[in-house]
Amino acid sequence: MAKNKKNIKKENDNSEFFEALRLMEEERGIPQKFIAEKIADAIIVAARKDYGGSDIVSCVIDPENKIFSVIARKTIVETVEDSFTQISKEDAAAIDPTSVEQGFIDIKLDPKKFGRVVAQNSKNNFRQGVKEAERGQTLAEFQSFNRELVTAVVQRIDPKTGNAILAIGHSEATLPKLEQVPDEVLHEGDHIKVYVVDVKDTEKGARIMLSRTHPGLVKRLFETEVPEIFDGTIEIKSVSRQAGSRTKIAVWSPDPEVDAIGACIGPKGTRVNNIVEELAGEKIDIVKYSENPVEFISEALSPAKVVSVEILSEDPRVCKVSVPEAQLSLAIGNKGQNVRLAAKLTGWKIDIHPESGFFGE
Repeated sequence: MAKNKKNIKKENDNSEFFEALRLMEEERGIPQKFIAEKIADAIIVAARKDYGGSDIVSCVIDPENKIFSVIARKTIVETVEDSFTQISKEDAAAIDPTSVEQGFIDIKLDPKKFGRVVAQNSKNNFRQGVKEAERGQTLAEFQSFNRELVTAVVQRIDPKTGNAILAIGHSEATLPKLEQVPDEVLHEGDHIKVYVVDVKDTEKGARIMLSRTHPGLVKRLFETEVPEIFDGTIEIKSVSRQAGSRTKIAVWSPDPEVDAIGACIGPKGTRVNNIVEELAGEKIDIVKYSENPVEFISEALSPAKVVSVEILSEDPRVCKVSVPEAQLSLAIGNKGQNVRLAAKLTGWKIDIHPESGFFGE
């Protein structure tokens, strides 16, 4: 009866150990297998000292099957010359009679015996291993988000720099003040969408570059909001943006029956309005893409009406655009915003002139 209680206690001890591994994985995101490998390595290093530095000890920690064993394998000999690695037939037979025929014996060791030594001698190595694992987990998590749209929670705002510290999954990242939308005020606890511009592995760990001003943010928002873009029925050809003020997006569909602009606007404007709301009121011009530069440039200058487009040069791309005199300020936009965004959208340098030809003569 006492023996059974002892076995039950031993199983419970192992259960507690493996439960601790499970909790560490759950709380810190480090795989149980990795932690188990680090602990096993530390035990082997510690155990070698009891065997003159000989590499005869093995340790198996298997979280999946709840196996935790430490074994020292000794060679069975007639005359023992090295007590660390060898054992006499008589001593081996006393432990396991069948071992003599094998020529070696596996002696089970108590893992607890090495606990203190592991804690003292291998603590730093183990901690370093855990840090490396966390860094690897963070890098892998961030890389899965690269060039994607993610939802983050604002943890705090740095009062000096204005940078926002965000929680993304199990990790933290910084949204620099320069990558925040002008005049947008963030508060702790806000759920915001950010675009992952790039992920780099640096000496100080994974570095994720976030932005709320990048044109990619608008592109991903449209992909999320418009099913026809997500499934490829409609393509986003280009995006130009002045964050917090205005964005121009060029869309196109290979199917002539599909109204690309209408689909992006959505019934009663619901789709585009949802995106405008996420961007704190930023105006969005959705224009039809065309491979014909004259048509595309005319569309890109929306909401202004274009009378004519004259291609002046293919390389570099330069064109002259005529608009009705009453539309001139609309075509140019406030501080040149409209024509500047149209130029970025199309890839053409645009010189705007009134239809009368008086301006610029």
